[in-house]
Amino acid sequence: MKIKLFLLLCCTAIGHICLAQDTLKLSLNEAEKLFLSNNYELILAKYQIEQAKADVITAKLFDNPEITHENLFYNHETKRFLETSYATGQFNTQISQLIKLAGKRNKNIQLANTAVKLEEYQYFDLIRTLRYQLRSSFYKLFYLQQSAKTYQKQLDALTQLLNASAQQLKLGNIANKDLLRIKSLAYNLKAEQNAIKGEIDELENTIKLLTGLKPSVNLMAQAPNIAPTAINDLTYIHILDSAKTNRIDLKAAKSGITYAEQNLKLQKANAIPDVQLSLSYDLKGSYPEKYTGIGISMPIPLFNRNQGEIKKAKIAIEAQNVNYQQIENTLSNEVFKAYKNAVRVEDLFQQLDPNFQRDFQQLLDEVTKNFTKRNISLLEFLDFYDSYKENTLQFNQLQFERLNAKEELNFVTGSTLFK
Repeated sequence: MKIKLFLLLCCTAIGHICLAQDTLKLSLNEAEKLFLSNNYELILAKYQIEQAKADVITAKLFDNPEITHENLFYNHETKRFLETSYATGQFNTQISQLIKLAGKRNKNIQLANTAVKLEEYQYFDLIRTLRYQLRSSFYKLFYLQQSAKTYQKQLDALTQLLNASAQQLKLGNIANKDLLRIKSLAYNLKAEQNAIKGEIDELENTIKLLTGLKPSVNLMAQAPNIAPTAINDLTYIHILDSAKTNRIDLKAAKSGITYAEQNLKLQKANAIPDVQLSLSYDLKGSYPEKYTGIGISMPIPLFNRNQGEIKKAKIAIEAQNVNYQQIENTLSNEVFKAYKNAVRVEDLFQQLDPNFQRDFQQLLDEVTKNFTKRNISLLEFLDFYDSYKENTLQFNQLQFERLNAKEELNFVTGSTLFK
């Protein structure tokens, strides 16, 4: 019996240890480090950069020389195969090399280097987008977890109240309908808490995917630091200038124009024919015997002067310019919208009494005690409980919106105005 009890205690202890290991207290800085090292989308984007760099290597390579050899297959006089001797054989050998003109090789190298830069811009813009998703999800997760704790506190208090009310019902001090109303409130709170837990699960899943954490890990978000910089210290013009300077997608659009211009130069160069130089040796098939010759060949650009590709390249430049203007216009609107939203949320937050939550919690405790003592009615008690819940949820939502508004300004400017 003692051995069984010992094993049971050991199993229980191990279970508690495993449960503790499955819960990960995660700060925002730790989440970002995991994101930069473990995110699969970023890893794939790095591979694409390396592939683009490999294209630069290809562009730098010269064309290989070509060699051709023709040999007498069968001499019907000597009845021998593949003779190469001067007396009874014959062969012809030629080596040739393609020489590209009009700087095609250098233009290809420049185009490949610009393609690498475009891939790098896409990589950093992907970081910008996914980091915003990570930080926004982290903020929301933290405040939803705080809201879930509020529900749990209310449910714990209602459980104690239900137990006390059940005793009062037996004594005939309260009506059964009052007990049912309290139970109904508890059921509603559990349903709302369950909905919030569903949102928490979704956010945890998003963060795990972004950071490469195991699905079985239970995340406990740590309180994020509120950026000390005030919104009112920044002007819209300052934020817009920061966005035009730092936004990666705008830089990528500018490089897209450069890429299109370089491609036009290459296509114009492709209209100029390349030269093929050759050196040949013929044993006895030409005059004089043991003939050595040098040759040059090139196509005559009579019909095909690469007109179609040149036109496409010109159109691409116009399209890239329009794309740049579109991104610049979108950027300006995003910055203005984010700035207005951040100012509005900050003004609303500053109007709140910092001690309101603490005072409200103390008042809730007093209301619960007074209801237990029958100093206030059930209707007043339920109304206050509902007010407390709504106030707490709105306060947590406002804190999330405040941090997220600052994070959105970081996102639309491509910088770290707020850390």
